[in-house]
This record gives sequence, C-alpha cells and structure tokens, in this order.
Amino acid sequence: MVDKVKAALEDIRPDLQNDGGDIEFVSMEDKNVTVRLTGSCAGCPMSQMTLKNGVERYLRSVVDPEIVIINESGF
Repeated sequence: MVDKVKAALEDIRPDLQNDGGDIEFVSMEDKNVTVRLTGSCAGCPMSQMTLKNGVERYLRSVVDPEIVIINESGF
C-alpha cells in the first residue's frame, strides 16, 4: 500500500508545485500517512485545508477510503 500512496502523491505534486510548494512522503503506519509540506505550502494558512480536502480526499479515492493524512510539521 505504501507504493500506491507514493504514486498517488506523485500524481498531485504538480498541482502543489504550480503554487510554489511541494509534498513529501514521510511514513505510513496502519492507515495514517505522514507527509511534509514544503515551499510555500509549509507556511500557508490554507495548508490544512489542502491536506484534508485535496490530498486526503484524493488518496482515499485512489488508494483506501480509510486513509488519514498527517502533516509532520503540525501546521
């Protein structure tokens, strides 16, 4: 499942990169996927919304409907 998560993150990276940010896979434990937002995404006030409404929703649709995204930096 880790490979599927990494592939899905690669699918959405260009969208984040277009806004000056990026996303990195950190780890996966059970269905909890820890990522790190970098660039302009790291300090963006909308980063939590991006993670939940964008990244998590996409991963749930293509990998597993129970996946939970966690931002390592805690934003």
